[in-house]
Amino acid sequence: MASPIAIPADTLNGVPGQLQSVIDGLQAEINALQQEIDLLRQRDDSLNRYMGRMDEEMRMAARLQRDFLPKQLPQIGRVHFHTLFRPAGYVSGDLYDVMRLDETHVGFYMADAVGHGLPAALLTMFIKNALVTKQIGPDGYRLLAPSQTMARLNEALLSQNLSYATFATAIYGWIDTATNIVCFARGGHPNPILLRHDGTIQHLEAEGPLLGIFPDDPFIDGKAQLETGDRLLLFTDGVEVAFSETEQVDPQRWLAELEPRKHLPAEQLLQEFADCIDANMGSLAPKDDLTMIAIEVR
Repeated sequence: MASPIAIPADTLNGVPGQLQSVIDGLQAEINALQQEIDLLRQRDDSLNRYMGRMDEEMRMAARLQRDFLPKQLPQIGRVHFHTLFRPAGYVSGDLYDVMRLDETHVGFYMADAVGHGLPAALLTMFIKNALVTKQIGPDGYRLLAPSQTMARLNEALLSQNLSYATFATAIYGWIDTATNIVCFARGGHPNPILLRHDGTIQHLEAEGPLLGIFPDDPFIDGKAQLETGDRLLLFTDGVEVAFSETEQVDPQRWLAELEPRKHLPAEQLLQEFADCIDANMGSLAPKDDLTMIAIEVR
């Protein structure tokens, strides 16, 4: 039988002190970790409160932006307006308006600022306030040609000396409800599409530069005579993006979606586009702000 191991008494006497020292060290580390956890919780609570305030402020900004959209679209004679508006986030870099200019003319415009979110939304609000549609003189007023309105808008944007990356596309025009003649001008914006009552699809063209970059490039007026059953579509490039598989614009996909719906009344047409976009998007966030205006002659 093996002999028991002899441990000196002075060694055993020192063990409790060593264990206590280790325990004290571990407790100190635990206390330090607990303090860090408490600090992180405080920061997390502060961050949650901050994010909550930001969320509420962005929701308020979204409500304010929607307040600037037309509450009721004018319907004059046989001319009817319909719209589709889908922000990619709380606020949109797209903005539109439809307004009565005089007894027979109804004006419309659409702007799309570069980027998304609050900076883009602020730029479109500036565009809204800078839009001049009439020349007022001592003898009354005259409607400005859309090309003149766009030129003045471009000058106003350039005069702000904003950063290089700040620019926008826009389209402005009016329809004479007595003759159903549409006149418009565009600045870097997608060409409007005219769906004729006989099924013909026409791309209406009018040259014009991006807003806020080129000071001397001219804007050209485009015109079209609308007939009963015609629908004129104005849209931002978010519509083309919505029907693309990536964020790169694919006009052919958008036109492929439009082709089988080209005979639909304007209101039904926009509703089907909205349903189609929702079905394709699923749970994903929209790729871009999206806006459409449809002008229909009944």
